[in-house]
Amino acid sequence: MNALDLSRTRIVIVGAGQAGARAAEALRAAGHRGPITLLGEEEHPPYERPQLSKAMLINVEEEPRFIRNSQDWAAIDIELSTSTPTVAIDLNRRAIGLSDGREISFDRLLLATGTRPRRLRDLDDCGLRVCYLRCIADARELRRNLTQDAKVVLVGGGVIGLEVASAAIVRGCEVTVLEKADRLLPQVGSPALSGYLRRLHSDRGVAVCCNVTIVGATAKGIQLSDGRIVPADLVVVGVGVEPAADLPRQAGLAVDQGIRVGPSGMTDIEGVYAAGDVAEQWSDWHGRWMRVENWANAQNQAIATARNMVGQDVSYEAPPWFWSDQFESNIQVIGHPGGADEIVRGDVERGRFTTISLRDGEVVGAVTVSSPKDMALLRRLAASRKRVNPSDIANPAFDLKQALAS
Repeated sequence: MNALDLSRTRIVIVGAGQAGARAAEALRAAGHRGPITLLGEEEHPPYERPQLSKAMLINVEEEPRFIRNSQDWAAIDIELSTSTPTVAIDLNRRAIGLSDGREISFDRLLLATGTRPRRLRDLDDCGLRVCYLRCIADARELRRNLTQDAKVVLVGGGVIGLEVASAAIVRGCEVTVLEKADRLLPQVGSPALSGYLRRLHSDRGVAVCCNVTIVGATAKGIQLSDGRIVPADLVVVGVGVEPAADLPRQAGLAVDQGIRVGPSGMTDIEGVYAAGDVAEQWSDWHGRWMRVENWANAQNQAIATARNMVGQDVSYEAPPWFWSDQFESNIQVIGHPGGADEIVRGDVERGRFTTISLRDGEVVGAVTVSSPKDMALLRRLAASRKRVNPSDIANPAFDLKQALAS
């Protein structure tokens, strides 16, 4: 499309999370002058989600930080429609059906519908209070129930489960974490990190149970595969997410582990794009199709996709990166750590260390615990794909800056 067309082109964004909001801003920043509609299911303007499982659970007065308030969206001439679930997508007629009966036409469409928590149906109607954490309302409900001496069971020893566990301990709860794998945070792949987190949580009073599954639940508690029954006043489920891609699939878009998109973010239908947690894109860095579920990717991929929607030629690929705050530890992860070539630098026992995973001399993954300067260097090193000498990296006296300079 040329600039004249773009001045009249109507763009609709379905999903008002991190990806949708940042894409809307990027469209205006890229010079798009046509109408932009941003549709969100929640009653709130777009907000930052990371704090839902962090500060918002610990501090009873903490409220989410909005990316922009409603007036600020109007100031950049973006029509924000909250409390407006999308119920239909008609690609032939280029129209979106809304829950209030309205229909909105589009010239270009961005799907930024994100993900939804994977539910454990075995816990439905079990008599226990069961929570999932995805939105402001979920965080507020969970916070209300993190009361002194409450027996809280976390199902899933991943990032969300461990962040909630640490918040619950700070709030004075009795906490148990259940994980079906043999260690915590198994999806990260770093044995050093998993071992550290188990010690960290155990030392703070969390009962960590690995290699267990749930075989039943009653109002008295959770029955485990090893025969134990864990009493529970509150159960918080954090066993992963699934893409919110039902409507795109029904509309005829290519959906596998997410909505399939090309390098520009466009789907197999001209003028229809996807970005953020719901989008599945080929990764040269990993050599496979993948869907990345983190804050940084949702923001940066969406910005690149928005610029492509208005005719720019922008590529985006970066090693996946996320962070987690648990008790006094700041944990950052890039790429895919773990494996036989994991090198550990620093002092694991004292909770200040770095692990680096190499493949053919390239940094393919890293973990830092309370070592943010290392992560800043490792993100640059991983993105550069420079080859490094493993013996240098393993030398605690070796300055990582030298690897970048070589």
